[in-house]
Amino acid sequence: QVQLVESGGGLVQAGGSLRLSCAASGSIFRINVMNWYRQAPGKQRELVAGITFGGTTNYADSVKGRFTISRDNAKNTVYLQMNSLKPEDTAVYYCNLVNLYSDPGGSWGRGTQVTVSS
Repeated sequence: QVQLVESGGGLVQAGGSLRLSCAASGSIFRINVMNWYRQAPGKQRELVAGITFGGTTNYADSVKGRFTISRDNAKNTVYLQMNSLKPEDTAVYYCNLVNLYSDPGGSWGRGTQVTVSS
């Protein structure tokens, strides 16, 4: 099994920055995708950004140009650098890892709270 632990959330003023980290351990295949999702109160969970083992990235339109996802394969860690934060970015942010041949949906962390004040 895979264990994921997020860190780096907190309270920040609009226009500020945060960097989230997610450390993975356990049964990690080389070929995997790591994603960041977020869920605001009363809203559905949505994909924020994803990155393949080779470094190919994708972003939600709402964060493109402001957020950057990256990974350190040696450390089995994925990062989300969040700049120019807006109150609409307030949510619990979750790390997700999908191994090659994994069960649908992959593994999930417990989340880290990001709050952006106006």
